[in-house]
Amino acid sequence: MDTLAFYDMTLTWIDGGITSMDGGAMFGVVPKPLWSKKYPYNEKNQIELPTDAIVVQYQGKNYLIDAGVGQGKLSEKQRRNFGVTEETKIDESLKELGLTVNDIDVVLMTHMHFDHAGGLTRFENGELVSTFSNAVIYVNDIEWDELRNPNIRSKSTYWKENWEPIQEQVVTYHDRLEVVPGIEMIHTGGHSDGHAVIKLTQQDETLLHMADIMPTHAHQNPLWVLAYDDYPMTSVFSKEKWMKEAYENQYKFIFYHDAYYRMMQWDETGKEVIDSLKRTKPAYITFPE
Repeated sequence: MDTLAFYDMTLTWIDGGITSMDGGAMFGVVPKPLWSKKYPYNEKNQIELPTDAIVVQYQGKNYLIDAGVGQGKLSEKQRRNFGVTEETKIDESLKELGLTVNDIDVVLMTHMHFDHAGGLTRFENGELVSTFSNAVIYVNDIEWDELRNPNIRSKSTYWKENWEPIQEQVVTYHDRLEVVPGIEMIHTGGHSDGHAVIKLTQQDETLLHMADIMPTHAHQNPLWVLAYDDYPMTSVFSKEKWMKEAYENQYKFIFYHDAYYRMMQWDETGKEVIDSLKRTKPAYITFPE
């Protein structure tokens, strides 16, 4: 597993599973000759998108950013349609850290689409139960409301199996939530109406997790947004705002879906990479040699 030391915080990416989505859908209206220079695709035009949740160990508590695609909950049809080649190995990953699912104190959900929320629940003795039964689970209130009453579009990704067993653990917020000093959740909308980013701050330095308004390093351009976004122009405006702030203040970006990088930092122009952390697990989709 990959680890990043950030002053008093330690970040570790768990083995959260792998999805493979259509490259055209993941880059929206961007022509393939452009996006394919930055992110490789396979013979089905799919791009590799891990769902690697991030454990943040800080001040004696264990925080989890999103929850992976889950384990043993997808049908064969779903696995095929979403290109799922691996599922979440939460117990094995946490064991490497000397932890169990009972040691997770807080789960920070950027949004509740199936590839982020699938790991929140699992089967025990044939019954779906909460995976992290001791945790507080933070979700934006707009997201939580839509999740329970999805529309004709969002019902394809908001599944009751991922939220009904955990509803007593959920705490909602509206615009912004300081979970503890140094950890903030900030509503953006865009990808979903209740989508949020997560800002980690230590000693005037920031790690910014843009979740699915910037799922990979290749989505750096504010105009490169997903066809999956419910409100694409909101994604564009939000990305533009955050990228400007990040470049000016030298933020580093961390990723949940990137098959090649865990972290990346650009200079103040956004043109030069000045720091990065590569994903050590080999990707199965690579650029042709």
